[in-house]
Amino acid sequence: MWKFPRAFWTANAVELFERAAYYAMFIAVTLYLTNTVGFSDFDAAMISGAFSAGLYLLPSFAGAVADSIGFRRAIILAFGLLTLGYLSLGLLPYKLIVIPSLMVVMVGGSFVKPVISGTVAKSTNTEMRARAFSIFYGIVNVGAFTGKLIAYPLRVTLGLESINLFAAAMTGIALVVVALFYREVERSGGGKKLGEVWRALLAVLRKPRLTALILIVAGFWIIQQQMYATMPKYVLRVVGNHASPEWIANVNPLVVVGCVVLVTNLMKKVKALTSMTVGMALMPLSALCMAGGHWLQVAVGPSVALPGGFSVHPVTLMLIVGIVIQGFAECFISPRYLEFFSLQAPKGEEGTYLGFGYLYSFVSSLLGFGISGYLLSWYCPDPRTLAAEQIPSAYADAHVLWYYFAVIGCLSAVALVLYGFVVRRLDEKSLTGGGA
Repeated sequence: MWKFPRAFWTANAVELFERAAYYAMFIAVTLYLTNTVGFSDFDAAMISGAFSAGLYLLPSFAGAVADSIGFRRAIILAFGLLTLGYLSLGLLPYKLIVIPSLMVVMVGGSFVKPVISGTVAKSTNTEMRARAFSIFYGIVNVGAFTGKLIAYPLRVTLGLESINLFAAAMTGIALVVVALFYREVERSGGGKKLGEVWRALLAVLRKPRLTALILIVAGFWIIQQQMYATMPKYVLRVVGNHASPEWIANVNPLVVVGCVVLVTNLMKKVKALTSMTVGMALMPLSALCMAGGHWLQVAVGPSVALPGGFSVHPVTLMLIVGIVIQGFAECFISPRYLEFFSLQAPKGEEGTYLGFGYLYSFVSSLLGFGISGYLLSWYCPDPRTLAAEQIPSAYADAHVLWYYFAVIGCLSAVALVLYGFVVRRLDEKSLTGGGA
């Protein structure tokens, strides 16, 4: 069962390094842009959101380039760019340098997903493919977990710049591994051209069903993005610099990995849209739990006793509870979203349309980070902009920002229910000849 070709294991090994690098950097990116580089909360959020959005939009186009120049050249280019970008972020934390450096990382990262997943697919046969991608999915989560695990001690001992240097080291190792061991995989067909990818994107955007679905599901991911957009600054400012947002965020992959198979099996006889609606309904509760840390602190004080003699700050505890609910909600949504998305695509064109099934992350990155920057500056401002005596009153209503995300979650859940009703009515009319 473990007999896969060298290309498969090489691809998985470098994916482990790349994910560790990315998540270590990304969990701290808004902190780095504000605390080290000197951007405001809003500017840091917009830069981070544009960076994240690009990483979700560009892979389809990068995949077309990779098909043209070959996977080996593309993956060497990717890790070369990633190493250069991360290294410059670590060594040159200046406003004029940071944005171009993030663009270099964004372009390099956009090649990784299509080339690595393409290698996994092309280096295995049909019988082994499901097992191969389960291994790949596990490697992705191990890398993401490890990166955030290491980011916390690096931040508190060596500073935020050291996280980018760690990321550069990880992608540098991956570059060496690729150069020594990665061989071009056999590829049949010429792949898609850039023009074809662009036309496919426009075709998706011209389909009201698909565009509406993308925008509605983006509401879920706007809240999910707060693990990277809002939570790190919120917990450090409200709880203190000893807090560990990197480790708090790691609760999410633990929940997803532990529950996704169970939830998928429980919901396998339920329609995809129903499963997604359950997940969407959980998201407002997640945001309310995060706001609830304030009220728990008012009720019990600055510490909550846990079994085993441990204690935790009430805000930290409720953030963890909220992220657990988010992870559980993701188990209802993510496995079924692409299934439902494909059913809304024209028959015979599902593959073309699924290439842009993740446009919701593009939308949620721009909106989620942008909203976060505005709310942080209003309810939980940078302490360096405040006098010491102003901080208690400035943070008195910090928890209110989570109510905005709860409202977004409620509106998204209602919109999904209405979407399902409209789609069913249109399908019924189509079957009876009453409409398209």
